[in-house]
Amino acid sequence: MRETHRPRETAGDSGSGLPQHRPGRAFVHDSGASGSGTPHRSDGRPPHTPRGARRPGPAGHPGTPPPVPGWPASLFLGSLLALFALITWQVAADGPLLRLDERVGESLFRRGPAGLTQLFSDLGGVPVALPVLVCAIAYALWRGARRLPVYAALTMAAVPALVIPLKVATARQGPLTEAVNYYPSGHTATAAVVYGASALLLLAVARPAWLRAWVPPAVAVVLTAATGVGLVLHGYHWPLDVLASWCLGPVLLAPLWWVSRGARLRSGEPRATR
Repeated sequence: MRETHRPRETAGDSGSGLPQHRPGRAFVHDSGASGSGTPHRSDGRPPHTPRGARRPGPAGHPGTPPPVPGWPASLFLGSLLALFALITWQVAADGPLLRLDERVGESLFRRGPAGLTQLFSDLGGVPVALPVLVCAIAYALWRGARRLPVYAALTMAAVPALVIPLKVATARQGPLTEAVNYYPSGHTATAAVVYGASALLLLAVARPAWLRAWVPPAVAVVLTAATGVGLVLHGYHWPLDVLASWCLGPVLLAPLWWVSRGARLRSGEPRATR
């Protein structure tokens, strides 16, 4: 005799037929018991998957992806890199922009009080700028930061590693001298990185109550701008030397800014200490 294969029954089956779709309920994505809203579970517990277990939360809490640079920041850095590449190409190729730069520079040299322009120029020197960064790193370490001081030190080390080969490769003659290797301005790049990194460190850790959040970035911008202006007015550098380093500074600071921003978001904006 032939055996006829019949559907196998289980303890919970009420009949031998195929499962029937219940009207008004999703067949695959069942919402669970008591309308819990959790798919594929009847007991209301979250599914054992990373996606289900990690619910979005406030910024910096579990479930939130790490911060990434937005379009405005990426566009800003990209524009600076493009301008820096254009200036470097004109300096290396002795292009028309270089000749315009020399005419503008010659009209600006020896203008302003010599003592003041010398003081501004010295703001980018290692004897003045480096102790500022060392103090900012020491303060961040005292406040409990560990990774950020390392990033700040590496950012400072990147300045000579990048600027010196560019100086040698372009071999641009300086103003009012026969010496070469003046492009880009090392003093301006040092000022941008030192004062910018110090501001980022102060923003990432607890600050004194009197120090507002906008003060460190504003001071960093003013000191960097003063350094470049003093170098040009005193006759130490051509305007394009300074402008190129102004473009280079924020690019070098971008990794430190990204890490410090992530630290602020993970711990919340640091409150001022009394």
